[in-house]
Amino acid sequence: MSGLPESPRPATPSSDPQDRALLERIAQRDGAAMQELYHAYHRRLARFLMRLTSRYELAEEVINDTFIVVWQRAADFRGASQVSTWIFGIAYRRALKTLRSLRPLPPGLELEEEAHEEPAKQIELREWLGTALERLPAEQRMVVELAYHVGHSCEEIATIMDCPVNTVKTRMFHARRKLRALLEAFSGAG
Repeated sequence: MSGLPESPRPATPSSDPQDRALLERIAQRDGAAMQELYHAYHRRLARFLMRLTSRYELAEEVINDTFIVVWQRAADFRGASQVSTWIFGIAYRRALKTLRSLRPLPPGLELEEEAHEEPAKQIELREWLGTALERLPAEQRMVVELAYHVGHSCEEIATIMDCPVNTVKTRMFHARRKLRALLEAFSGAG
């Protein structure tokens, strides 16, 4: 299916040595380092969390909770993964915890993503893909999101989601299959 990429895009450029240096400063309670790390990750986390929560205010709450944990646990980071993997793992677990504590919102209260000026077919494909992603189970949706939109490897996703790499690969396989079928159905080709 042409609407699905075959391999994940590279992550947004980020210098892990710089991120590690910021974490070391944060462990020493350097507020300027915390602000720098927050600004470096806010947009990426917001995009990721909006896919999971569909609500801007929830995504912002989870981002703030995530950085509270980063502030509290910066000294505990041992470098077993990239800093981005560690931060996204915290955000993922905080989001799941937040979502479990909430009751579903009535339909229509979710915030829409900003529309970009694109040709009609591109807009339609984006809408179909967004709808198809929403129909996936949360674990499959997050694997796709972490791989294609954030650019993490299967190993990094396994660390973030606290599951075996083979589980990530299985979730990705099933997610791709479901997305392909849904997109074909939406286009009338199926």
